[in-house]
Amino acid sequence: MKRVLLSWSSGKDSAWTLHVLRQRGDCQIVGFLTTLNAEFDRVAMHGTRSSVLQAQAEAAGVPLWPVLLPWPCSNEQYETQMKTACARATSEKVDAIAFGDLFLRDIREYREKQLAGTGLTALFPLWEIPTASLAHEMLAGGLRAKLTCVDTKQLSASFVGRDFDHHLLDELPPGVDPCGERGEFHTCVYAGPMFTSPLQLSQGETVVRDGFAYADFLANNRPLITSKAV
Repeated sequence: MKRVLLSWSSGKDSAWTLHVLRQRGDCQIVGFLTTLNAEFDRVAMHGTRSSVLQAQAEAAGVPLWPVLLPWPCSNEQYETQMKTACARATSEKVDAIAFGDLFLRDIREYREKQLAGTGLTALFPLWEIPTASLAHEMLAGGLRAKLTCVDTKQLSASFVGRDFDHHLLDELPPGVDPCGERGEFHTCVYAGPMFTSPLQLSQGETVVRDGFAYADFLANNRPLITSKAV
């Protein structure tokens, strides 16, 4: 049985990766490896509050391995923090880190390069599954998510805050990947077969900053952790 860390973004692809790995039955998921913007106390890129992240981890029954990143964060700083996380992983007998990447070859090669020589293997359970099929498979399997971040250079800000569902997929403009793999949008999962019970989310403020639209969500069953708006 492999001991596996899962790179957890709070979004649908990492959540579905958890589901797929559990179905395989040859892995023990020992932690969610999550990068957090320490300045804003939120998941990097996705903008998910740490309180929502904690609620996800509890619902999945998996402990968090947070990686706190400064803001702004250079690539050198990021890699230093990840090396520390990898060192901890090897010391705790972790065999591999799983990622929810879908088809971006440069991202995969970067991850494999960073793990080279660490003793950790990179796993990509969803690799090259056609994204249109994958999106519908996720929904059919009971996954539910909200769009927390939209790149307004690729997709209208009006999509942020919406449910990731069949209606949204039908309305995506041509050229936008159904899973947002090119960074068109990011999500926060609140229900699915990977959770023992759904999260109850309520939507707060929506802001547009630096070309990105963010929708703020709170987990109703979690105390509000004070954090700066994205």
